[in-house]
Amino acid sequence: MSRLSTPSTIDAAPAASRPLLEAVNKQLGVVPNLFRLVSNSPAALEGYVGLSAALGRGALGAQTSERIALAVAEINGCDYCLSAHTYLAKNLAKLDDAEITANRNGGSNDPKAGAAVRFAVTVAREHGHVTEADVRDVKVAGYNDAQIVEIVLSVALNVWTNYVNVVAQTEIDFPVVRANTSA
Repeated sequence: MSRLSTPSTIDAAPAASRPLLEAVNKQLGVVPNLFRLVSNSPAALEGYVGLSAALGRGALGAQTSERIALAVAEINGCDYCLSAHTYLAKNLAKLDDAEITANRNGGSNDPKAGAAVRFAVTVAREHGHVTEADVRDVKVAGYNDAQIVEIVLSVALNVWTNYVNVVAQTEIDFPVVRANTSA
């Protein structure tokens, strides 16, 4: 059971959050517990939905975004996010089990994607204090400055959702996946 209240329905959420939850429902066909939990703060929900949508229109693509989400959730020991992103990685991004395992371990079976995941892991573990070599390596792999900014922003957004879910102990509403490690 969550330590913070999770509105049971869209109508139980604050009025200012309802249109955003309706949009999530229209897009996904369901409103995951994370969105309903965050809806307690209409401002936080607006920020989360807006930033997620903006990153979705970015240059990284769904597969790389899911890879990063899996790596960061594993680092932070967030079972909710691991469960959600494992589901999304399989069903939306079409990543196989071997790739998901590699992502959770901070890498990828694809060399270019591996550079992005390793960079994201370094950003997460070092709180952004990356080296010149870290930046050079991700650039050599083929990522430009805009994509590097998106990798960093993706890490930041995933850290935020990880922390919200760990603090709240959000009830998992996806097939359950447990972290191998915790921060």
